[in-house]
Amino acid sequence: MQLTWTTNSADIDYNNGNEILTNIITSLFTDARANEDDILPGGGVDRRGWWGDSFSDKKIGSRLWLLSREKQLSSVLKRAREYAEESLQWMIKEHLIKSVTVIATNPANSILLLTVRPILYKSDDVSEYSFTAVLNNI
Repeated sequence: MQLTWTTNSADIDYNNGNEILTNIITSLFTDARANEDDILPGGGVDRRGWWGDSFSDKKIGSRLWLLSREKQLSSVLKRAREYAEESLQWMIKEHLIKSVTVIATNPANSILLLTVRPILYKSDDVSEYSFTAVLNNI
């Protein structure tokens, strides 16, 4: 079983299995709890995240949702890359991948493109996965 990503949505494929891709999608597009010093979108108070994170050192998801009301700026791309890399660190700690590179770009107005390149332990091959989301709707 694997999750597959199409613009702004994920789907489950029961016939094929790609553990790395499924873990990447889950890590990127599950809302992580905002840090105490994070500025919440729209002046909100909901820090989101999974309630179980309160009881574990292993956090789930990413803070990409914090960018939902941001403008298309280089500083936002930098944060998107940092949030994505942060959400994938558990895969390195669990020895699922050796390392990961994330590239964040804006290929068009209001579009965030994340390109994720994990390096696997079992191979020196670098897979590349791209995820596109609409800014103001991450």
